Amino acid sequence: MVKMSLDAVQVMSGQVKELKVSPSSNGDARGSWEGKEEFDPSQLELTAKPKPVTGRRARKVEGAVFFPKPENAVTVAVSSRVLFRTEREQKVFEQKGVEEYLRYQIEHENEPFAPGPAFPFVKALEAVNTRLRELYPQSEELFDIVLVTYNHAHVGIRLINTINHHNLFIERFCMTGGSSPIGYLKAWHTNLYLSADAEKVREALAEGIAAATMFMTEKLTEVSESQLRVAFDGDAVLFSDESERIFKTHGLDKFFEHEKENEDRLLDHGPLKGFLEALGKLQKKFYAKGQRLDCPIRTYLVTARSAASSGIRALKTLRAWGLEIDEALFLAGAPKGPMLEKIRPHIYFDDQMFHVEGAAEMGTVAAHVPYGIAQKYNSQQKMSSGK
Repeated sequence: MVKMSLDAVQVMSGQVKELKVSPSSNGDARGSWEGKEEFDPSQLELTAKPKPVTGRRARKVEGAVFFPKPENAVTVAVSSRVLFRTEREQKVFEQKGVEEYLRYQIEHENEPFAPGPAFPFVKALEAVNTRLRELYPQSEELFDIVLVTYNHAHVGIRLINTINHHNLFIERFCMTGGSSPIGYLKAWHTNLYLSADAEKVREALAEGIAAATMFMTEKLTEVSESQLRVAFDGDAVLFSDESERIFKTHGLDKFFEHEKENEDRLLDHGPLKGFLEALGKLQKKFYAKGQRLDCPIRTYLVTARSAASSGIRALKTLRAWGLEIDEALFLAGAPKGPMLEKIRPHIYFDDQMFHVEGAAEMGTVAAHVPYGIAQKYNSQQKMSSGK
């Protein structure tokens, strides 16, 4: 089993030592900027002229390329620590403190960060935007990506250089200097927040914002560059944890009995239902142009439910909500990892760490949704195992 924890920034590999992260400015873990000797970047001596960043592209906002209003777009807020790999910088902060960390970032600001676990997902969002602009040049119904970071503004130059180096179209930043980003997420009308900080993810969920914790992984499966693939668990992700509570407290037989008795009663919504709705809204724009079979967005339901005994309620609920799932996999308790390896999603959402770890073992980027009854049982398991 791949070793993971909910501590921010973990390298998911049995051979890699777990990186313990103290509160920091680098990414999502909240850091304190008080009680430290103030760093003056003007005093930084550079012995050599900075080299230009290779691969920088010219930005032109003309024609169909413009910035949508947040209320019209599907806004995805991504932490810098899941979009890019920043472990080295994190160690500088932990070992030498915030002032040396800032000095290091400025000295290396022309060295781009390597892609992190959210990078392929963001690239896929941009590929969908390209197709949407071709079909609807004046529409503001696009993915709008916001980079959210706890970093000090001094680090912004390196982040911008990295974005240009990787040819990402990200123009909106939230650099909070150690403050919580949750208020900004609400102001951006955020549809999805991806972070390495589980506590901030829980805070976002409590505010009604779809959110999930992402992890570093050493093994990554190659994913499509032209079609965005998003996979969801059912209970406590798309749906509420009502049925999962029955299963956890009364067992499988009672769960089947409960689902049979309530198959015509809709499940309540879960934390990621709104994001699936947003994806469906963009899918329909392609369907309207006769591109259902060539749609660059594809969604999947990957659930441990059984089809005959408990699947009908889930499907009836989705239909009543007016939501379409392109593929539904009812695994009846079988491992999800092998199925996800075949799907090759850019991201998979699940409320149980067991399934997140299993997906990661097969090279799938899986994000944990810390919501519902399963979190109580996860905590009990950690306590009983001494973790």
